[in-house]
Amino acid sequence: MNPAQRVEELRNEIRRHEELYYVQAAPEISDEAFDALMNELKALEAAHPELQTPDSPTQRVGGRPAEGFMEVEHLQPMLSLDNAYDEDDLRAFDERVRKGLSLEQSPSYVAELKIDGLSMALTYEDGRLVRGATRGNGVAGEDVTQNVRTVRAIPLTLRGGPKGRIEIRGEVYLPKKNFERINNDQEAAGEPLYANPRNTAAGTMRNLDPALVARRGLASWMYQLVVASKDSPLQVESHAEMLKDLAKWGLPVEPHWKKCDGIDEVIAFCEEWRDRRHAMAFETDGVVIKLNDPALRAKLGYTSKFPRWATAFKFPAERKIAFLRAIEISIGRTGAATPFAMLEPTVVAGSTISMATLHNPDDILRKDIRPGEMVIIEKAGDVIPRVVGPVDTDPARPTPIWVMPTTCPVCHSELVKAEDEAVWRCENGSCPTKLRRGLEHFASRGAMNIEGMGESLCALLCDHDLVHSYADIYFLDAAKLEALPRMGKKSAAKVMAQLERSKSNDIWRLLYGLGIRHVGERGAQVLADNFGSIDAIQNATIGELESVREIGPVLAASVRSFFDQPANRELIEGFRKAGVKLIGEKKVAPVGPQPLAGKTYVITGELAAMSREAAQEKLEALGAKVTGSVSKKTTALIVGTEPGASKSEKARALGIATLDEAGFLALIMDK
Repeated sequence: MNPAQRVEELRNEIRRHEELYYVQAAPEISDEAFDALMNELKALEAAHPELQTPDSPTQRVGGRPAEGFMEVEHLQPMLSLDNAYDEDDLRAFDERVRKGLSLEQSPSYVAELKIDGLSMALTYEDGRLVRGATRGNGVAGEDVTQNVRTVRAIPLTLRGGPKGRIEIRGEVYLPKKNFERINNDQEAAGEPLYANPRNTAAGTMRNLDPALVARRGLASWMYQLVVASKDSPLQVESHAEMLKDLAKWGLPVEPHWKKCDGIDEVIAFCEEWRDRRHAMAFETDGVVIKLNDPALRAKLGYTSKFPRWATAFKFPAERKIAFLRAIEISIGRTGAATPFAMLEPTVVAGSTISMATLHNPDDILRKDIRPGEMVIIEKAGDVIPRVVGPVDTDPARPTPIWVMPTTCPVCHSELVKAEDEAVWRCENGSCPTKLRRGLEHFASRGAMNIEGMGESLCALLCDHDLVHSYADIYFLDAAKLEALPRMGKKSAAKVMAQLERSKSNDIWRLLYGLGIRHVGERGAQVLADNFGSIDAIQNATIGELESVREIGPVLAASVRSFFDQPANRELIEGFRKAGVKLIGEKKVAPVGPQPLAGKTYVITGELAAMSREAAQEKLEALGAKVTGSVSKKTTALIVGTEPGASKSEKARALGIATLDEAGFLALIMDK
């Protein structure tokens, strides 16, 4: 047997064992035997580089960490589902379906377990995986192809799949056992535990290092086929047959789906899985119900948010009684002091709960929740544990009423509460917990975008007393970073390079990273464009701030309050000494009429007369708002050459007006 033949034989055998292990949970060989096959294939490909192909099992994890994720459009919008919470809701859904289709009898549905994971769209070209994208805003998502390739349940090549371009949709999730393993590792390292499998899966899939993603052990279930066009020779006869085809092509399909003849069988399926779901190896929080017949789906169509032919039945939250040992306070990055419950460990919905949310102090007093008593707890959406209320509701019961502490549990500074708010806050800018969480935000992708400075490193910097303000990170050196646990030379050098790069960021990123209350990304950009420098913003009066379009009195007061604090002015001086950019480009908003105020436009495709950025600036100068996706609030879609199909389709579906380039130029020239 020549090398090419042996390579092909090994690839087929490895793919078969991957499907048996990761999809069917029925392995035939030991891990050692599987590794031997993989090692033989690696050796052959190394000896014969001409035989390497992108869809080889050896190429699942490789390459350097990505610089970031590009935005890509889906073939069709990925819409949300309307929810049903009980039998009455399910029957009401069926009634709407029958009425819309003029049917007397309840039609055929398919019921599938609702996977609590991250929605994913996989694109295959002639049977080969070419792209994986997150749901994003439903119209476009982030290209996470390199990370998708590490999920062994997802085939890199379809087995006998269709030719042409197709999109397969489903969920990427973290199995329960892998979530427990990850949290055991976190605990052993003295690091914070992850909250739940779903959030951990979502965070993992957006990690820029595919090797780390591979170690997490994500899995996947697929449930939908989307073809590139209505003229495609590949047509779906029924949803049930489509699921069988996906499995036949080697895609992971959750096997407990059922074709239900009428709503009564759907209700029985939902009841069956209400308790049975806890025995599954993954988290599921409900059942998705879809019309089986694609032709009937086409007749029903969509609302602006949901398909009319599908709904998601949400399992009711499981409630238990637990002993409330204490009510403690956590401090967030903005200084918000949030009460949480410390409970005697209690099993709820398949997991042991020892902490739960309590919303805010006013809610605790309204419900009269008291430490030292039995309380009712539940998992909201089967994910977030919360205290519903006390078991004993007698106001005269002997345990004392809980009182909100007046000092920060971390730095012991006084907690303050504004008259019009329910939230108490620690306003000490040097509070260690507030600093750590604020530093995570400061370094995040949307703010200063400092790669490598995530939750773990921020915690280490604070725990080792290396930073006392955000500006201190710019005075770190490689030696200090290398001395931290689990860092090393390469990691330290990477962080130092990222810190140096971030010094030249646009000033709106710095402003947003400061974490000023009510100042989001857009607010920071508007302030930066209108004032041109951090100094001008910090010296502006409330009146000057409010005079800027899009800046209201609440945001203006918050900015003024932030810069009135001496510690925050010292922080800006720290940035100045470190060489962080504090002066940007002043883009003064024009004085005069705003004829397009209150209108919203979306631009798709390329314009001949000007760049899209210039077109956006012109529209905004006339008072309009320009967004990236079409919605009910869109005034018109401006269409250039090579436009995105999904934006145009959504505009047609919503009845949104469209303007070609000539119409756009007429619009702005007339003003």
